Amino acid sequence: MKKLILVCICSVLASTGAYSQSMMKNIVKRLSFGLKGGVNYSDFTDANFETEGLVGFHAGAIVNFRISDSFSVQQEFLFSTQGAKTTSSTFGGQDIKLYYASVPVLLKYKTKFGLYVEAGTQVGFRVKEDLQGLNGSDFSKKLDIGAVGGIGFQTRSGFGVGARYIAGLQKVGDFKLGNISPDLKNNVAQASLFYMF
Repeated sequence: MKKLILVCICSVLASTGAYSQSMMKNIVKRLSFGLKGGVNYSDFTDANFETEGLVGFHAGAIVNFRISDSFSVQQEFLFSTQGAKTTSSTFGGQDIKLYYASVPVLLKYKTKFGLYVEAGTQVGFRVKEDLQGLNGSDFSKKLDIGAVGGIGFQTRSGFGVGARYIAGLQKVGDFKLGNISPDLKNNVAQASLFYMF
């Protein structure tokens, strides 16, 4: 009886191990990785001082999980520069530069031709800000959340080009400065080149 129980346990463990291996292989087959970089054009909305767009950049890594031939979930890990130019004497007329570690999570639909659309959310963790004259206080909050939408094209070889817009969903200002309101939001347009391995 003990031998029979031992044989049953070994059989169950062997079949579970084989199933787990098969499942892991299937997951790995659906994963792909890539690199991307490009240009940002950012500005603030809802600011009560005059601003203009600021040119910056983004760069980082892509992880894509294919759900089906058309749909996938894509997560990215990017370093991104954002902010705005001030066009008045507010903040001494200097550029407000904000640096983020951004993590977009997107649902992506791709046609057989290679054209794709994507939508999702992005969380940005402020790494640094470049702004003088706030006497030791921060200009922006440490966390930024946005809604993301984009379109692009990817070749069969893995090279691609994309355009994306990130609309800020929360107030980014974290300062107290006279009659200047901190109730402003980040908004960014991006153009990217990428390669999927």
